[in-house]
Amino acid sequence: MAASNQNDPHGFRRRGLLFVLSSPSGAGKSTISRMLLAEDPGLRMSVSATTRPIRPGEVDGRDYHFVDLAKFREMTANNEFLEWAHVFDNRYGTPRAPVEEMLKAGCDVLFDIDWQGAQQLYQIAGGDVVRVFILPPSIAELERRLRARGTDSEEVIAGRMSRAANEISHWDGYDYVLVNDDAQACFEQVHSILRAERLKRSRQTGLIGFIRGLQKRAEGLE
Repeated sequence: MAASNQNDPHGFRRRGLLFVLSSPSGAGKSTISRMLLAEDPGLRMSVSATTRPIRPGEVDGRDYHFVDLAKFREMTANNEFLEWAHVFDNRYGTPRAPVEEMLKAGCDVLFDIDWQGAQQLYQIAGGDVVRVFILPPSIAELERRLRARGTDSEEVIAGRMSRAANEISHWDGYDYVLVNDDAQACFEQVHSILRAERLKRSRQTGLIGFIRGLQKRAEGLE
């Protein structure tokens, strides 16, 4: 993996970002995630493990790591997850080792997780976590998008709609909150956030040394 996104042309590095996207199901976080990954070569996706059945068109290891409940419990007991949650009668978790490897290789890591996962991740990594919550323009539009996907039964859609209010209630646990009226416009906003967060002074680990060098050279000219 290329490490260029954490290398500055002036010779100092920065700490990697854990970039979290959350939203009620159907509000667009997965679409925005795919657009970010296609556009930004310095970003890699954290692939979650899940106990839910694989859906048509999904690929094990690309969309999720599909495991049975016994395996998931074993991974939990062995502290192999950065975070995990029980959602819609299934379990989802972020394997720790791949994330650490991506950060070590110089990549920022993208997480498509819910508010529970975002909260756990923040408790572990604090200031290196950037949390973005995506809202639908209306509840009616959220339901329309869920039905348009054509992948869920009426029972599943009803469950997702029922859960949406609870998910939205956690909006204030995020650093940024956006309304997804248009996928392209929302993507551009999210990408702007990512680029700005990469430039934060607190993440430029070599900045102090660089500035001291400038000061010494400037003092020598006096």
